[in-house]
Amino acid sequence: MVDVAGMLCPEYKNTFENISLSRRTVARRIEVIDEDLASQLNRKAQCFTLFSLALDDSTDIKDTAQLLIFVRGINNKFEITEEFLSMESMKGTTKGLDLYERVSGCLERLKLPWSKLANVTTDGSPNLTGKKVGLLKRIEDKVKDVDSEKEIIFLHCIIHQEALCKNVLDIDHVVRTAVKIVNYIRARGLNHRQFISLLEDTDAEHQDLLYHTNVRWLSLGKVLQRVWELRDEINIFLEMQGKENDFPELRNSNWVCDLAFGVDIMAHLNELNVKLQGKDVFVHELYSNVKAFKVKLILFSKQMKSKLFAHFPTLKCLEVSSERADRYSNILSDLHGEFSRRFSDFEKIEKTLELVSCPLSFDYEKAPEELQLELIELQCDSTVKEKYHSQTLDKFYASLNETKFPNIRNVAQKILVLFASTYVCEQTFSLLNFNKSRYRSQLTDQHLSSVLRISTTRTAPDFDAIVKKGDQLHCSH
Repeated sequence: MVDVAGMLCPEYKNTFENISLSRRTVARRIEVIDEDLASQLNRKAQCFTLFSLALDDSTDIKDTAQLLIFVRGINNKFEITEEFLSMESMKGTTKGLDLYERVSGCLERLKLPWSKLANVTTDGSPNLTGKKVGLLKRIEDKVKDVDSEKEIIFLHCIIHQEALCKNVLDIDHVVRTAVKIVNYIRARGLNHRQFISLLEDTDAEHQDLLYHTNVRWLSLGKVLQRVWELRDEINIFLEMQGKENDFPELRNSNWVCDLAFGVDIMAHLNELNVKLQGKDVFVHELYSNVKAFKVKLILFSKQMKSKLFAHFPTLKCLEVSSERADRYSNILSDLHGEFSRRFSDFEKIEKTLELVSCPLSFDYEKAPEELQLELIELQCDSTVKEKYHSQTLDKFYASLNETKFPNIRNVAQKILVLFASTYVCEQTFSLLNFNKSRYRSQLTDQHLSSVLRISTTRTAPDFDAIVKKGDQLHCSH
């Protein structure tokens, strides 16, 4: 058409050239943007002094196992790069060896040596963390082969661990009944409509109940709170339906008391969970929230035993027996023990986290020998003190003299590059499910990976270079 236009109507040749002739135009542009972003990451990776990996696996709508890999690298100027590295589609088995081969292949393509690997953070699934044949064991063996003295920091996602800790709460009987009530009202269309009408007539605080789902971290607390706040309306509705005898727990003072306790403790856990979410957060910042919560649990347990409910406002509205208060105190004590047990991997590096985050106040006598003299000089340097109080932590360490503080800089790089959670992976799985839905189930793995990279990147594509290199790209209307 362009050739014919050039002969018959040359004045319109440019118009024909600007017409999008291929149905793959958009797909092709996504591909070249993905290639540009990948090449930029490759160039940055060559300057990494250390890097960490965040790994998580799940299945898409076509039951294809997808392993998401994010990389977090730091260079000598303490510039931190956190980017989507790869989505590896597993068509067959997902054993530790399969995962290791995919991760190893990604590092080879990026030309990242195993000797620079500082940390691997996972969601704790068995195929990733198996002690003998899991991915982490194979990575550890590989790094030991390269450098027998090197220690890798393996972390279990701090958000997953916090979410798992709530399993020790002895409130299953409360959760079962609350979910049963919600399902009775919401699973039947007529019941649901009548209940909403009742809420409107009574000017209730809320207009509906919430469903509970285990895969949503904040779900349980919100469901229990909504059931508590609508408990009077629920009782009225069940009496109208003649179903009040199906849920005798609502008239049981002990169960109502347990529900109130569940509402309050889940509110505290949800508050912690929200603090642990987010990107561009250093490990010591997240772990400090966990340590603070552990201290709070000790306080809660002591106050509960004395029947002081200042931090449990829902429970404070009820008459709580001494026996019930002692039970709640024991539950809080068990929860504290579970936090201590699950976060043992973070406790191993707690002193190093404290040293890096608070170098001016850290006791130099408790520091490793190779850091003691540097730490003394740092703490006695007034100029350094001023920089510490006026700059972010990464910029502070970047400003330190390499010759004067080499060991402290190295330790800081190792801590600042750590992944504390797989939050970036979880967010990307949400994007994956949104893009590869039942309406787009034929989306190829290659194009899905390109979409995920473009959706999650913090790097701006070099559009000028893309246009110059891609003369074959056509403009579309």
